[in-house]
Amino acid sequence: MPQYPHQVRIVDVSPRDGLQNEKQPVPAAVKIELVHRLQAAGLREIEVTSYVSPKWVPQMADNHEVMAGLQRRPGVRYAVLTPNLKGFEAALADRPDEIVVFGAASEAFSQRNINCSIAQSIERFAPVVEAALQAGIAVRGAMSCTVGCPYEGDVPPERVAMLAGLMKSIGVQRVDVADTIGVGTPLKVQRAIEAAARHYDLDHISAHFHDTYGQALANTLAALQLGVWNVQASVAGLGGCPYAKGATGNVATEDVVYMLHGMGIDTGIDLDALVDTGAWISAQLGRATASRAARALLARRG
Repeated sequence: MPQYPHQVRIVDVSPRDGLQNEKQPVPAAVKIELVHRLQAAGLREIEVTSYVSPKWVPQMADNHEVMAGLQRRPGVRYAVLTPNLKGFEAALADRPDEIVVFGAASEAFSQRNINCSIAQSIERFAPVVEAALQAGIAVRGAMSCTVGCPYEGDVPPERVAMLAGLMKSIGVQRVDVADTIGVGTPLKVQRAIEAAARHYDLDHISAHFHDTYGQALANTLAALQLGVWNVQASVAGLGGCPYAKGATGNVATEDVVYMLHGMGIDTGIDLDALVDTGAWISAQLGRATASRAARALLARRG
């Protein structure tokens, strides 16, 4: 019988990863309210926005407005994505608790996503990591395409280990093992996590799964079986990948919390409040929530 963790910390990435691909502009006030609702539901780690060129991600052009509008709660970590030193310097004024740099375990995806090789991306991130640590800001490294790539196909665990080692070498404190296009299955994601664990202990590895083939919950369970207790999700299943045709959203936070609570694992999250948050943001975007648990719980309410 696997020894599952007694508690799991969930990072909700919906304000950033979940909304970044929305074609219609989402008002800053809606993004701010989403963060407020998430923290009121008990989320203690939230990925709020990113500091990338508006030319590439216009949805995140309101980063300063969003960060300035937050009513911060003690004990909540507010993270932002910073692709380069210019982005970090812009973020610094907004006082994030954590910055996220991102690299791919696939050379082709790295070229398509950030227009440089894996090695070049690490060179670009090194001064960002150094500056953040000197400023007392935590650093997380998002490792994308750790099991599959839309251009290269299967990604071997050795590539994940290599990327994790490079992240470690520049001072990144913890890493995400991300199945960016949602092609992973439980044994594949376990191998990717084990590869990352050559350089990071399990306390500093988080799991990030998309649900393209309906495997995200199974993959989350597989990560828990290894001892991973940091899990990323997106309320209402928001999100996708602009560089992977057909890739669907992140695993829904509501579905993950329902599963964990059913296993007796503590998350500190109020599921009813979370379901209401998912329904609210889905209504703001004019769509139905992708969370099966939320739909069932809402229907039960009548």
